[in-house]
Amino acid sequence: MNILENIYKKIKTNEEELLNQINTLKLQKKKIVFTNGCFDILHTGHINYLARAKELGDILIVAVNSDHSVKRLKGKERPINTLNDRMFLLASLCFIDIVTFFEEDTPTEILKKIKPDIHVKGGDYKIEDLPEKQIIESYGGKIIILPFVQGYSTTNIITKMKK
Repeated sequence: MNILENIYKKIKTNEEELLNQINTLKLQKKKIVFTNGCFDILHTGHINYLARAKELGDILIVAVNSDHSVKRLKGKERPINTLNDRMFLLASLCFIDIVTFFEEDTPTEILKKIKPDIHVKGGDYKIEDLPEKQIIESYGGKIIILPFVQGYSTTNIITKMKK
């Protein structure tokens, strides 16, 4: 299998295929780590955060906000990159195992289905404020907040480009 085939193989847009793969991994006793975000323009902060998330388990799943979701959350000028492009870039990172997407503004629905061992968020969040907190706790999952990498944000990159 060539490099591009390996990248595309990580991208799961079919929910049934995604859940079948996750169930197989769980049967193999793999520790599943899940995170989510817009990942509109990949930068050092994202890479640092995602690499540290991977170190928490065996399998790292990244769920990406759909284009409509990003627009609702970030404004009409966003996303800069399409969902397919954002998923492709994330899947090209060697330490990410599965990339998927969700339409809602928060990943609550996909978390109900995946039920990862660990749900990771960046340091700009507080566990008690997460809409997904109740879901993760309902099945015994763990939430880990990783420190925010200061000085890196997509919004700052866009602002700098407009100057």
